[in-house]
Amino acid sequence: MTGGTDLPCTCLRLRQAARQVTRLYDRRLEPAGLRITQFPVLALLRADGPAPLGQLAERLVTDRTTLTRNLRPMEQAGLIETRADPEDRRRRLLVITEQGRAVLRRAAPLWRAAQDELATLLGPELRGRLTGDLDEVIARID
Repeated sequence: MTGGTDLPCTCLRLRQAARQVTRLYDRRLEPAGLRITQFPVLALLRADGPAPLGQLAERLVTDRTTLTRNLRPMEQAGLIETRADPEDRRRRLLVITEQGRAVLRRAAPLWRAAQDELATLLGPELRGRLTGDLDEVIARID
């Protein structure tokens, strides 16, 4: 089903490519105990500070249910925690913990290695086209 004439479904092809790329990043991040679905969560919380679930889901272009499911193991591992918003105690914020920061520091060079490996596999021309095309797909379908 992966051949060009078997099933000309754009969604299927995107999902197949995403799974292959995900496997590459997951292999590289494994020594830090992270998956590629977790790395950007920690990176965004570190860069942007505490965030409500909805805002984080929007930044990651995912739905709240999927994000909540992905956050559970991170919370159980002590990488993130939920706190009351000091400005509105009814609102909950996701916060990266010190342990999460430490894991992110260990994971950053592994993530960079995954980036470099993918860049090498794709080559500069394909990588540039792919990145631009995917950005356009995201913008047009939003």
